[in-house]
Amino acid sequence: MAKEYSRTSRVSQQVQKELARILQQEVKDPRIGMVTISGVDITRDLAYATVFVTFLTIGDQTNEESLKGLNAASGYIRRLLGKAMRLRIVPEIRFTFDETLTEGLRISELVSGAVKNDKVKLKEAGREEDQEEEA
Repeated sequence: MAKEYSRTSRVSQQVQKELARILQQEVKDPRIGMVTISGVDITRDLAYATVFVTFLTIGDQTNEESLKGLNAASGYIRRLLGKAMRLRIVPEIRFTFDETLTEGLRISELVSGAVKNDKVKLKEAGREEDQEEEA
C-alpha cells in the first residue's frame, strides 16, 4: 500500500503547527507582532525550512521590520523547535514574506474595478440608446 503523504510533507505540517505555537507563546520580540504562518517548505533532506509568513502590522511597523525580527530570532526558534519535535536534524529556518495574500487582494480589487467600469459603461450606453429613440 502506497503512502499518501511523503515524510517531508508530514514534517512540514508538524513544523508549521509547532512554529505557530512557538511564535504565539514563546517569542516576545515587539518587532514581530501578530504573525500568520501560511506555509512551510522543507527540503528532502530536512536540512532547510522556508517558512512563509504574513503580518498584521500595528501602527507604523512595516513587514520588513517584522521579517528582520523573525530572522534575528530564528536560532532561538530553531532551538525551541528542536525541543518540541523529535527529529535527528532540526531544519535551519528561513522566514520569507508571503506575497500571495497581498497579490490576491490586488487582483480582487482589479476585478472589482473592471466590473464597476463595465456597469458604468452599460448605463451610459443604455442612456444613449434611450436618447436616440426619443429623437
